[in-house]
Amino acid sequence: MKALIFESFGGPEVLQYRDIKDPQIGSEEVLLEMKAIGLNFADVYRRKGNYHLVGQPPYILGYEGAGIVQQVGSKVEGIKVGDRIAFADVPFANAELVAVPQDKAIPIPAGITYETAASLLLQGLTAHYLTKDSYSIKNGDVALVHAAAGGVGQLLVQIIKLLRGKVIGLTSSEGKRQAAIAAGADNVFLYAKDWKAQVKDVTNDCGVDVVYESVGATLIDSFDVTRIGGTVVFFGMAGGDPAPVDPRMLMDTSKTLTGGDLWNVLTSRAERVARSGELFKWIQSGQLKISEPTLFPLREGAKAHEFIESRKSTGKVLLIP
Repeated sequence: MKALIFESFGGPEVLQYRDIKDPQIGSEEVLLEMKAIGLNFADVYRRKGNYHLVGQPPYILGYEGAGIVQQVGSKVEGIKVGDRIAFADVPFANAELVAVPQDKAIPIPAGITYETAASLLLQGLTAHYLTKDSYSIKNGDVALVHAAAGGVGQLLVQIIKLLRGKVIGLTSSEGKRQAAIAAGADNVFLYAKDWKAQVKDVTNDCGVDVVYESVGATLIDSFDVTRIGGTVVFFGMAGGDPAPVDPRMLMDTSKTLTGGDLWNVLTSRAERVARSGELFKWIQSGQLKISEPTLFPLREGAKAHEFIESRKSTGKVLLIP
C-alpha cells in the first residue's frame, strides 16, 4: 500500500509518499480502505519530534479518518465487509489501509459522508465532552471560547448555542472573527484589542460562567474574566505554556480550574458510539454544521502540513488517498 511516512524529525519536507507493507489485522480488528483522513496539529508536533513516538522509523502519522471495511477479524462481531467506519484514535492513519480495533470502530450513519466523518470526530468529540463533562452547559450560561474560529472552537460555539448558552468568542483576525460569528457566537473580540475589557463590559463586570481555554499563555487572563464561582476549562496550549496558578487565588475567588483530555472520556466502544451518534444526529438535523474542509491528496501531505502550519485555515484539512 501507499503511505505518508517520515524517517527523521523536521519540517514538512521530511514526509515521503511511498510503498510499505500492508497492515495485518488481528482477530479483533478490521481492515479499513481509507477514504478520508483528518490532519491535526498533533500530527505536526509528532513530525517535529515534540511528541514522543514509540517504535522505530519509518513513522506513519495520523489518528483520525473514515473508510470502508475490506476485511474482518475472526472475533469481530457486528461489523462486516462493506460497512462504513470512522475512528478518532487509531494510529498510522496516513495510509491507504489501516488496521482498526473493533472497540474503536465507529459506524457512519446514512447521509454522513466520509469527509464529514473524518472532519468531525476528533474535534467534535472534544467539543462534546468539554460542554457535557468538563463543564456542563446550562440554559443561560455565558461561555468564553478561545480560538473560536478554529476547528474545535467553531464546534464549541455551535454546541453551546444548541444547549442554550451564550457565547463570547476570541479570534486573532477580522476574517476569523467573521467565521466565529457565522458559527453563531453572540459577540466576538480580537485578541489585539483589549479583549478582557470588552468581555467585562458585555457581562456588566460580572465575568463569564465558563472559559474554554485552549491557548495556554492566556490562562491567567481567562481567570480575570471569569465570574466569582465560575470555571476555567484548560484543554490546550496552542499559544504557549500557561503561567503557574496560585491555589490561593482559587480559594479567594471560589473559582474552579479543571483540565480536559479526550482520552479520559473515550474509555469504551459504547462511549465512542454514543457520543459520536449524538454528533451525527446534530449534523443530520442541521443543528451542527462543519465548514467545508480543505482537501489534499495523501501524496501531497507535505503541502497539507505547510498549509495547516500557516494558520490560514478556519476549517478541517483532510488527506485523500
